[in-house]
Amino acid sequence: MNDLTIRPATADDIVDIVAMLADDALGAQRESPDDLTPYRTAFAAIAADPQQHLVVAERDGRTVGTLQLTVIPGLSRQGASRALIEAVRVHADERGSGLGSDLIRWAVQEARRLGCPLVQLTSDASRTDAHRFYERLGFTASHAGFKLAL
Repeated sequence: MNDLTIRPATADDIVDIVAMLADDALGAQRESPDDLTPYRTAFAAIAADPQQHLVVAERDGRTVGTLQLTVIPGLSRQGASRALIEAVRVHADERGSGLGSDLIRWAVQEARRLGCPLVQLTSDASRTDAHRFYERLGFTASHAGFKLAL
């Protein structure tokens, strides 16, 4: 990971994280970087929950990536916890640099360290490039996902 540091996010990282969340076609429709109030509230909840691991990637002191790893205890698979990777984002000028692979490898290693025998993630059906990326990293498209907006 050369000069890359992956560390827990702090409240000071919210502006950079939200900017990355909003920096694509889907995010531009659902994120509001001009009003950080709901993000600060969400960050406080994430920071208070030991099952949540929101991280940022820094290169040369600059935030260049983020993801959230959630550990979900469960009864299935003989009471196994699973890790869920969410909100993977890489800064536009870092895409193609291998940073996304570094972030996912970190998440898989962390999930293993936390005792999870399974790592899962979802990706919007329109993100075909992301699907190929996850498959190159060993993930399989084994399930169909469903959502219900409330």
